[in-house]
Amino acid sequence: MRRILENVAITGATPMGPRATTLTMGPVLFNWPAEQWRDFYFRIADEAPVEHVCVGEIVCSRRQPFYNSVIADVVERLERAGKTVLLSSLALPTLDRELRAESALRESSQMIEANDISMLRLLRPRPHAIGPLVNVYNERTAQLLASHGAARICLPPELPLASIEAIAKATPEAAIEVWAFGRAPLAISARCYHARLHGRMKDSCQFVCDQDPDGLPVATVDDQKFLTVNGVQTLSHTYCCLLNEVSKLMDIGVASLRLSPHTVNMVAVAQLFRDVVDRRREPQSALAALSDICPDVEFSNGFIHGDVGARFVTA
Repeated sequence: MRRILENVAITGATPMGPRATTLTMGPVLFNWPAEQWRDFYFRIADEAPVEHVCVGEIVCSRRQPFYNSVIADVVERLERAGKTVLLSSLALPTLDRELRAESALRESSQMIEANDISMLRLLRPRPHAIGPLVNVYNERTAQLLASHGAARICLPPELPLASIEAIAKATPEAAIEVWAFGRAPLAISARCYHARLHGRMKDSCQFVCDQDPDGLPVATVDDQKFLTVNGVQTLSHTYCCLLNEVSKLMDIGVASLRLSPHTVNMVAVAQLFRDVVDRRREPQSALAALSDICPDVEFSNGFIHGDVGARFVTA
């Protein structure tokens, strides 16, 4: 793994000053077979109109060995296609082997996306990115992180528009990114819900999470779906969708919109966001097309409106 990381060329920090709004493909959160994981990124490299792509296992370190044989090919293919690749770190490292993996990331010349605060001691002052699982809730936090080398900061998905605007205006030296599509990450734990559901221990889970490539829906006693389980991670049931809010986000200085991978046609999803960003398509038209791409999905945008996160606000 270390040799793979050392062979990846550095892309450098995001330039200062005014930027065109870009698109970022986040890391795959789910347990996909290695071939599917590789082919997904190959297609993103060849077809998706995104500028940045995050690669790495951030949910469960037990899954990482499956991808070790293909990650170098993925990074090479993405960079050959002109994408900026970020290597994403684990969200909740607790074991010695997980801490060693963090240290191996530090030795890479590639820009690293930190998804746990413990990673920051290894990265500063070199340019790095902050992932959405680090709680950046206000401008003082963003400014502190930027002063220690954070060139990119992806905000948590639960922030309202006023907070996003305040952070973006207060931190012009960092590219502020917003979660714009996909099930929103809500919590992560040392316990594995997938394993427990199947009557197994975390260390002998037999990787049952691979049975749910978009996560396992959780329902109330009244059979109302409201959360999704992904191994040790809890996600929203609804898919966050900020197509209607793209123009506002661009106006307040958001530098990038993050799209989280699911088993839907993510190239088509990225193209819809690109068309709205470039003002080639109206948001309502794009939203109708997105509903066709994701026919069984409920969309939400409540967080950004200061409302219940699971709601979709049309006003």
